Order: sequence, then C-alpha cells, then structure tokens
Amino acid sequence: MTLRDHIIAGTEGSEALDSLQLNQLEQSFRQWFEEATARKDIRISRQRIFIIFLLIRYTGAKLNEVLKLKPFEDIDTSRHCIIFHMHGHDGEKNLREVHIPETVSKVLQLLLAEPHFQEPARKLFDVDPGFVRRKFYERSRSCGFSTRLGGPEMIRKARAVELLRNNMPLPAVQRLLGHSNPNLTSAYVTFSDEELRRATKFHIDREFSRKTSACNSFFGKISAIHKDDIQALIELTTIGGEVVQAIITHGSLQRLGLAVGRLVTAEIKAPWIVLMKQEEDPRCSAENRFNGVIEKIARGKINTEYSIRLEDGTEICSITGTESNRPYLLREGDRVWALFNCYAVVLHVD
Repeated sequence: MTLRDHIIAGTEGSEALDSLQLNQLEQSFRQWFEEATARKDIRISRQRIFIIFLLIRYTGAKLNEVLKLKPFEDIDTSRHCIIFHMHGHDGEKNLREVHIPETVSKVLQLLLAEPHFQEPARKLFDVDPGFVRRKFYERSRSCGFSTRLGGPEMIRKARAVELLRNNMPLPAVQRLLGHSNPNLTSAYVTFSDEELRRATKFHIDREFSRKTSACNSFFGKISAIHKDDIQALIELTTIGGEVVQAIITHGSLQRLGLAVGRLVTAEIKAPWIVLMKQEEDPRCSAENRFNGVIEKIARGKINTEYSIRLEDGTEICSITGTESNRPYLLREGDRVWALFNCYAVVLHVD
C-alpha cells in the first residue's frame, strides 16, 4: 500500500467523512451558532467553537495547533492564510503557512470582527480541548454520523483525504499537515518549500472555482525546453514525478515567459484523452502515456465519461463516444493507459 493509499484508507479499516458529509457537518455548526440565544457568553462560546471547526476543516491542523493561534496575528484574512508556529526537534521555531479558500477567509474575517470578540481577543482560543471535542461529537451525532468520525483528529484526516481525492500531490498535502519530511517522489526535479506552498494554493483555489472547461490539470515545474525552428517541446515534471510533454510556438514560449524551473499548469480536455486496455506500454505516436485504474464510469446515450486514477494518485477524466467504446467493454477496476499527444496540452502560468 502506498503512503497516499494509507492516508486515504487509514489504519485498521477506519474511514473518514467525504466532502458532502464535511459540508453537512459545517452547515450543522453554522446553524448551531446562528441559533445561539441572546446570552452573550453562550453566543461567544458557540462562535469560538465554530471558528475552531472552520480552521481544522480547511487547514487540516491539529486541535492543539489551532488552540495556540493568536487570532489577530496568525489568521491573515488579507492573504487568505493561517500561520502556525512549530518547534523543530532542535528547538528552532518554524512557521507553516496554510492557504485557505477566499470564501472561508471572508467568513473568518466577519466572525472575528464582531464587537464581543474584540475584548477577549487574546484569549479567544483559551478553551478546554475536551470541551471542544464534546461539541464536535454533538454536531456529528446531529448529522447522523458516529462521534468518532466527527472528532477533531478525524476531521483533520478527512481534509487530507479530500485534498488527495481532489488531486493535490501527496508532498503538498504532507506539507499542509505539517509533516516534517514530504514524500517527494521526483528523482530529477526538486521542489522548494515555497513551490510546495504555491502548489497547495493552486489546488485549494481550484477546489472552489474552476475557470476552465478542461477538467484535467497537472501542476508542476518545467524540467526541459527543446527548441526547434518554429516550435518548442516543453517537459513539465509534476510533484508526483510524472512528466507531461507539450508543444507550443516560440511566440507562446516568449509571451508566457517560460523557462526551466518555472511553475506552470498543463491542462487537457477530456475528449482528447484516449484509453487503451493492455498491459504493456502502447506502441503509438502519443507522447503522453499514463497507466492507471478506472475508478468510475458514467455511461450516457451519446458519450461515456471515465475517471482514471494514475499511479501517483492523480485523477484524470476521459470522454469518448458510447458506441465507439462498446468493443472494448471497459469496466470499473480495469487497468488502462490514458494517452494524449503533446499538441493537446495547454499551458498556463500565474
């Protein structure tokens, strides 16, 4: 079992809430807070717990990390990030910035701006961890979930699983969680802490707003540029170690300011990805060939959509004509090759 699979599956058969259940739990906390009585102390208490839930739900932080935060110093709503203070094995103090969705940042800004929070600001998170856990368990039961799944530690795990299923590379997820040694699997391209932070920001921003019809995205660093007379072949290495090739014109190369080491996003539309069911690497002209397993099939009268999980955990989507694929009889669980040529790849920069 890979480390990614271990995080998703957990140990001893434990599971985690999925995205829909996490959102249901969030709505339960929100409603519980909004229904607070006129008593100031009860409203402040519920508001504090709601803020703690939002921080754990969207940063994947540990409960004790959240309770150590100084809200008006460590919650940066202008940059949409949370700053955690960590102590290394050598006693050296380090900072970990975790990007959060802009919409969540605005909610935190409004909650912290309420007048009754200004006075006890320095002691906002001075609360018994056991009390926090009890309130988490109560909200979990109100949604029909087991108390175990609704605890702070399991919400942290559920966030990690959610990000992995949304194609955030494992090293970026490990960095977000505060792991000391991210599992960088690329042998030839290294990614700095800042580049991992940008990868995290890219995936979290994309989680809440897609501004493109292309549902397949690879985020990584340009590892090579091969120039010809008119066009250039770009090689992009992802954090997971996969290599994507794209061909663009010299004009595009100059306009985008591409160079070796530049972080870029490669996008491919689903209809441009062809699937082949065979064991060995296909002998074909497609420069990009990725092996994976079909996780989900949605069959329509005209088109069929396939979700394929690649070796590094990335999920890609392929759409083909339903009738044209009948001879292949592809099924969920089949191992296939996902193929697309370098002209199908569109590159984007920040």
